[in-house]
Amino acid sequence: MMLARLLLLFCLSVVKPEFPGALGGSLTLSASKTFVWGPGLEPNVVLPARFFYIQAVDSRGENLTASPGEKTFEVNIVSPSEPFTRIWVQVLDRQDGSFLVRYRMYATYTDLHIHIVYKDKPVAKSPYILKGPVYHEACNCPQSSGALWVKDMQCPESFAQIDKDLSMFKSVDLDLIAKEIPLRFGQRQSLCHYTIKDNKVYVKTFGEHVGFRIFMDAILLSLTRKVQLPDIEFFVNLGDWPLEKRKTTDKIHPIFSWCGSNNTRDIVMPTYDLTESVLETMGRVSLDMLSVQANTGPPWPQKNSTAFWRGRDSRQERLELVKLSRAHPALIDAAFTNFFFFKHNESLYGPLVKHVSFFDFFKYKYQINIDGTVAAYRMPYLLAGDSVVLKQDSGYYEHFYSQLQPWEHYIPIRADLTDLLEKIQWAKDHDEQARSIAQKGQQFARSHLMGDMIFCYYYKLFQKYAALQLTEPQVRIGMELVEHSTDDLFPCNCQRTRSKTEVRLASKNMYSPFITLL
Repeated sequence: MMLARLLLLFCLSVVKPEFPGALGGSLTLSASKTFVWGPGLEPNVVLPARFFYIQAVDSRGENLTASPGEKTFEVNIVSPSEPFTRIWVQVLDRQDGSFLVRYRMYATYTDLHIHIVYKDKPVAKSPYILKGPVYHEACNCPQSSGALWVKDMQCPESFAQIDKDLSMFKSVDLDLIAKEIPLRFGQRQSLCHYTIKDNKVYVKTFGEHVGFRIFMDAILLSLTRKVQLPDIEFFVNLGDWPLEKRKTTDKIHPIFSWCGSNNTRDIVMPTYDLTESVLETMGRVSLDMLSVQANTGPPWPQKNSTAFWRGRDSRQERLELVKLSRAHPALIDAAFTNFFFFKHNESLYGPLVKHVSFFDFFKYKYQINIDGTVAAYRMPYLLAGDSVVLKQDSGYYEHFYSQLQPWEHYIPIRADLTDLLEKIQWAKDHDEQARSIAQKGQQFARSHLMGDMIFCYYYKLFQKYAALQLTEPQVRIGMELVEHSTDDLFPCNCQRTRSKTEVRLASKNMYSPFITLL
């Protein structure tokens, strides 16, 4: 009899719903008080994968701070005018009382109805009705007013890194750089020379290794499908290292790169890795800023209190890290998954270990971020997790690094790793502070590194660069048109017309004298 009572008590303790923030655990989730928001509820915000958020709220009006269950909310997106709606929907549990709903459209619809249900009850203001046409990612139907597009996207007025990078150039002589940049870099480096004219993309490549051009082609085509870009002409560095050396007297040239450094003056863009993850979310990539948020590992108290790292041997400090791991296995779990740069040292720093799913990184409280050939491009994803990042001091940076603050968004470690053990021990001794840093880093990633902000960054960069041009951009000899792919099964009929609001906003856009309106 006693055993039966114990088993009953155990089962009740397992199934009893406990909503953090609800006194006594007796309150229930409220469908009406739960709130829903995000760009995926706006018909004019066209993204490869649209997304919005659900914050679960209890009957007292308090936000839940832990998951009420992965299947709590049911989301269904339909178009009443279409018998078959081709939309893939995923509800991602962020394990903190909130959910991220993402959906990818494979056709354009006259309107969409987004139904969000909890136990057969409509949630918040469900159904959310998006008056169309609601365009899908492959639909070539640009907004003619850049100002209106920026307003719909809620882009920031400016990005500090863009302003800093472009401050090096009082003006850009397009005819001059068209001659000089290929002479300086065309034989030794891999470059793309782009012109965007009448919202069409043209390109000419220089150098032997130009495969990474696909990433730049993709983001430019995606942007031109969404908004009328200013006519611009620019060069993109396809290599890892930034090119334009920091000089005091010599003339410098504007080079766009995915990575910057303290010793160069390249104009920095979001990395090709982050860019591709935005474009291919719910497509052919598995790691993106949305999926990470649903795969942040166990709750903080249950994470392994060890600093974790996996990667390849692309820098000397990574060898030192593995050496430290062997000497202090209770503090660091670091190993190589591939040898390339230091193959002659494989016997010293091997054996190789199997690749670990990136999501499994977050089983550990502390994530070590060390440069590779340049900046380690996994930083956005590490921040988006639920672990604290120990970031190496570095001369390399991505487009958002200047917005990060040490001891607020990450724990800094010296470039030579001499204080790494000390910093790990500090984190172990100051658990609540380390957890707070992890949460602030996560919130930064959620606010600044999502797909909508990546599109905003590119647009603002091109817009402000266009204002520096002294001459009309040209489709140069040897350039070829970069074609949009077509989907014959689901063609898109663009129905945009210029409203009085668009005309008024377009007339106020003073960034570029070369903007061509549809």
